[in-house]
Amino acid sequence: MPIDLDDLQARLRAFAAERNWQPFHTPKNLSMALMVEAAELAEIFQWMTPEQSLAARNDTALKEPIADEVADVLLYLLQIADHAGVDLAAAVEKKLRKNALKHPAPPTGL
Repeated sequence: MPIDLDDLQARLRAFAAERNWQPFHTPKNLSMALMVEAAELAEIFQWMTPEQSLAARNDTALKEPIADEVADVLLYLLQIADHAGVDLAAAVEKKLRKNALKHPAPPTGL
């Protein structure tokens, strides 16, 4: 199911407004919260081997905690972009182009 980023950002704004959280939702605070959530995601995988981390997608006990932390990271990232005035679609497209120039694919047939 595709995600409508504008709708999601509006829902996040409304959620924060209903709780009077706007004074705390600054890019600084949101970026710090993002780091906490990213660390919680990393904690799930911390002591796994690379193979175990790949197999985690099939572990019913890990699927929900991983999904929760991934969602938290995305939600904070969306809020940062919203508060910082970043057009996510444009920023992603531009960054993909930059990455392609910085890291070109190796020639085929070598």
